[in-house]
Amino acid sequence: MNKIMFTGGGSAGHVTVNLALIPHFVEAGWSVDYIGSENGIEKQLVSSLSNVNYFGISTGKLRRYFDWQNVKDPFKVVKGVFQAYRHIKVLKPNVLFSKGGFVSVPVVLGAWLNKVPVIIHESDITPGLANRISIPFAAKICTTFPETAKHLQTGKTEYVGAVIREELKHGNADKGRAFCRFTENKPVLLIMGGSLGSRRINETVRRALDKLTETFQVVHLCGKGQLDSSIQNDNYRQYEFINEQLPDILEMSDVIISRAGSNSIFEFLYLRKPMLLIPLTKEQSRGDQILNARSFEALGFCEVLYEENLTEETLLNQAAQLYEHRLTYVRKMTDYEQRDALNAVIQLIEQAAKAN
Repeated sequence: MNKIMFTGGGSAGHVTVNLALIPHFVEAGWSVDYIGSENGIEKQLVSSLSNVNYFGISTGKLRRYFDWQNVKDPFKVVKGVFQAYRHIKVLKPNVLFSKGGFVSVPVVLGAWLNKVPVIIHESDITPGLANRISIPFAAKICTTFPETAKHLQTGKTEYVGAVIREELKHGNADKGRAFCRFTENKPVLLIMGGSLGSRRINETVRRALDKLTETFQVVHLCGKGQLDSSIQNDNYRQYEFINEQLPDILEMSDVIISRAGSNSIFEFLYLRKPMLLIPLTKEQSRGDQILNARSFEALGFCEVLYEENLTEETLLNQAAQLYEHRLTYVRKMTDYEQRDALNAVIQLIEQAAKAN
């Protein structure tokens, strides 16, 4: 029996590609294991899958800034390497697929020490710190943007495009409206601050809510612990996070306001949803979302509102402008050539497994 192991976590963006791939290998009869953190979002998302064994390990966050946790976390990473090494030695996967995030580094090292081939997926134009550390130990790096190869300067890159979860292709707008108790008589605005939420976006949206809901029915995915139970508005629905109903919510949405994580924006592109992107600032990240947003803006797929310019007024103005010009964005997205990234990655994994 062929065996595959997955890793990746810390945010939903470091799990979604894995969630797209796992059903194929389960259906093909492969043994599927997943190594993630002991209490991260990846455990929540993966544990609900049948026929997938989940193993939690010790993890330490990889930070670019000073924090006293930086003293402790290297020891957690070393512990995680030993834990991952032991799991991989026992489970003997034919191949490891890593989506990145800080939890992936110990697992990639554990696989390399066990001589298990590693395939890495990089969603953004420039690789994150975890993937930068892991790349020397990988056999292949799959990229979403063609320009990523010039940042890596290695012959191991393979441009595959964006991997889209199969379930997102089958959303039902009527089911989405029923879930949210919305009508067909008013357009729907979906607001997403990423799986961990965004306090700045949440606060601005809620200050602008009365005016926003004059035009839109609003679905707000605000992140864990960021619900506001004091709000009473028939045209507003807020959720910490949505998984099962997300395809239906996306299908019913007319326009979207979102962070600029690569996985999400390519899913919006596939579904031809006009988007206003509010990328994480360079102070909050390495600037990857800014590059993602600029790339999409140059192609005519989105509007961009930088967080330093985010106010109640700019949010309202750009949301109205996005909706007014939505058909222009839809036409641009319709002209985009979609690659079959899912099958391209599956073939690379199968080739690596056979060669092992």
